[in-house]
Amino acid sequence: MEIKDRIKELRTALGITQAKFAERIAVVASFISEIEGGVREINERAIRLIIAEYNVNENWLRHGQGAMFNEDMSAIVSEAMGIFKSLDTPFQEGALKMLMTFAEMNRASKAHDEK
Repeated sequence: MEIKDRIKELRTALGITQAKFAERIAVVASFISEIEGGVREINERAIRLIIAEYNVNENWLRHGQGAMFNEDMSAIVSEAMGIFKSLDTPFQEGALKMLMTFAEMNRASKAHDEK
């Protein structure tokens, strides 16, 4: 399995679209589409952003070794994904919107703290 396949696997495990995945790492959706499709190689900057934004185990992302997520978050992510998958589609959409709002608030708070 190549890194492009692991990126798709990660995105699928998170239950988000290419557009949402791309938005959180500040790239355009076509960039993710081209990477997953094998048209484009992923660059170091994007790898670093994916690791930081999604708490991905670097060794898993680069080499396919170990757990997908860093240990401290894997249990939380697994629990959240189980809950999310049990919801009907309209509730999944609502939950995703709420999480996106929380993420935006968190980024704004971090930006404010850095000033």
